[in-house]
Amino acid sequence: MIGETGFHGVTIAGVAKRAGVSRQTVYSIFGSREDLVSQTVTDRLTTLSGAFTDLLESVGSPLELLVEIVVQARRRILGDPLLRVLTLSGTANPIFDPGAAERARAYCVALLAPAARRFPELAGRIEFVADIGVHVGWSVLCLDDPDSRSDAELRDFLTEWLAPVVGTPS
Repeated sequence: MIGETGFHGVTIAGVAKRAGVSRQTVYSIFGSREDLVSQTVTDRLTTLSGAFTDLLESVGSPLELLVEIVVQARRRILGDPLLRVLTLSGTANPIFDPGAAERARAYCVALLAPAARRFPELAGRIEFVADIGVHVGWSVLCLDDPDSRSDAELRDFLTEWLAPVVGTPS
C-alpha cells in the first residue's frame, strides 16, 4: 500500500481489508499505523542486511565493501516499491522522523561489524565508517538517479571519493 499510496495513504482499515482480516486484528498485532509501517520497513531492511552480508565474502577491501553496499543499496532500495516511496517522498515519511539518522547509523554499524573480523584495519573505526556510509548512502539514494549514472559509474565515483576517507589512517 505504501508503494501505491505513499505513507499518508496507509490506513489500518485499508491494510485490514487488503489482508482479509478485521481492523482489530491489525491493531492487536501492530498497535498503530506507525508501528505497522515501522515493522514493514524493518522487515525489508532485514532482508537487505542478508544481501549485504553476502558482499563481505566477495570484496577485497573495506573501501570496496562500503562502495558495493552503497551501489547495491541504491539498486535494491530504489527498486523496491515500499522503500522507494519512503526514500523519495520527502519529509512526509518515517525515515525523516527525529532520530532517523541515529537509527540508520546503528543499522549501519550492525551491518559493518562483521567486516572488522575480515578487515582488521577497521578495528576501532566501524562507527566512523558507518557514519560515512549513512551520509553517503542517504545522499546517493535521494540525489543520485540510476538512469543518469550507471552502477559502474557510481562505483568509480564512490571509489575515488571515499578512498582517502576510508583508507587506513596515517
